[in-house]
Amino acid sequence: MHGNDPHSDRRTRTNRRTFLKLTGTGALATAGLAGCVGTEDGDGGDGGDGGDGGSDGGDGGTATPTEDESMDGEDGGATETPTGPDSVLVGQPAAVTGQWDFLQPAVSQSADLAVQEINDAGGPLDADLELKRRDTAVDPQQAREVVRQFVNNDGAVAINGLFSSEITPLWDFLQEQSMPVVTPWPGTRFLDTRGGDKGTAGDTGDDEWVWRTVIGDTVHTAGAAQAMVDNDFMTMGVFNGTGAGETGYADAFVDAYENLGGTVAQRVEVPEGESSYQSQLDRLFDADFDAWVLALALEDATTAIQNWSQGGYGRQLMMEDGLMSPDLIDAVGEAAEGAWIAAGSTQGPNYGSFESKFNEAGDADIHTWGVASYDATNVLALAIHRAGETSPEAIEQNVGPVAREGGTTVSTFAEGKEALDNGEEINYEGAVTNVDFTQHGNVWGDVAVSQVTPDGFEEQFSIGADTLQENIEQY
Repeated sequence: MHGNDPHSDRRTRTNRRTFLKLTGTGALATAGLAGCVGTEDGDGGDGGDGGDGGSDGGDGGTATPTEDESMDGEDGGATETPTGPDSVLVGQPAAVTGQWDFLQPAVSQSADLAVQEINDAGGPLDADLELKRRDTAVDPQQAREVVRQFVNNDGAVAINGLFSSEITPLWDFLQEQSMPVVTPWPGTRFLDTRGGDKGTAGDTGDDEWVWRTVIGDTVHTAGAAQAMVDNDFMTMGVFNGTGAGETGYADAFVDAYENLGGTVAQRVEVPEGESSYQSQLDRLFDADFDAWVLALALEDATTAIQNWSQGGYGRQLMMEDGLMSPDLIDAVGEAAEGAWIAAGSTQGPNYGSFESKFNEAGDADIHTWGVASYDATNVLALAIHRAGETSPEAIEQNVGPVAREGGTTVSTFAEGKEALDNGEEINYEGAVTNVDFTQHGNVWGDVAVSQVTPDGFEEQFSIGADTLQENIEQY
């Protein structure tokens, strides 16, 4: 928390939030949907059925009179006290289908867990938080339409989601929406110097509206590169897809690895959806190197790993973090045994208490993005509560202040709401990182290196955020 925040008095306007400002883009969700979570619209439709997300053509709620519009009684005497909304809607773009759908269950389960806890604690502004989930299939054009539906049809006040390969091509579009996006997904280096509030929480003039609660590729690829160098793998091959996420990962790894003194002997980029990658692997392994890195989505990675094993190429394999899923183990069996994978550690300041609740909430397989989803949902709810209103601009101004250093340390919405209502500043520390947002809306975290074994992924060692931060100039 920054003591010089010109809007630090937002929390003291009225501790009980008896008055809420309503704006066109900050419309409130339908009262009848209070507390509903996990709605998944797989068809990417326009939500115009009027019973899902308050998208019936109106603003989805009953307008609250402003102080100047308070309704007088017929005798001109007593004034009716303005009241808040019954619910506040946040939109969640989701990978319900598509090549990354295997990661969505943990993200959904974590977000729904957070929403349940938030509403059990009385909700932001004493309203129920509603999370509406729409499928994007991680397709940029479908993601554009989903965001439009959240903004124009559903009356969402913020967005909780979006992948690297959606954010990068839609950057200008997202800026035009002036809608806070807090996402657990993107690793792209594109966001290393874009996003956040630039350290001026009270002024949205320089804001770029996107925040992420997961470490970026620059951090965990630096960890992967450090792991290879620390283990004397000083020459490597690189095998990656042409998608934005896969190319971004490979580029970041190469930069970090070469900065640490390593040499890339050969790099091969391959198209998605090939039935075999044998010929491309032949080309890669024509070069002489100690180890190789693989950056492909799950289905393509499965094909490549099977081809690699069948070809008997050998050499240590380091896989991109997106492949850290039991589905990979199920798909390739012994073929990947001994391979390494470096990913943002799930072991944040409050992971222990989160893990037990997550396991009780469902049977999804936990991973970094799932834990980061819990943090993203809590940060948004706390920002809404601190703002004292539901306009996207006010929420944006409060995302940084509820999580940065300073103030009372809290790990749940309930703790944060109580502190804010008592006139205190807060510092939300999350389950996966401490969520101390940089000026560009990024977070730091440790990188854990795990090995594929017959029992799944087993952590071998980790590289601390402090070590990685020393070698990263802009983030």
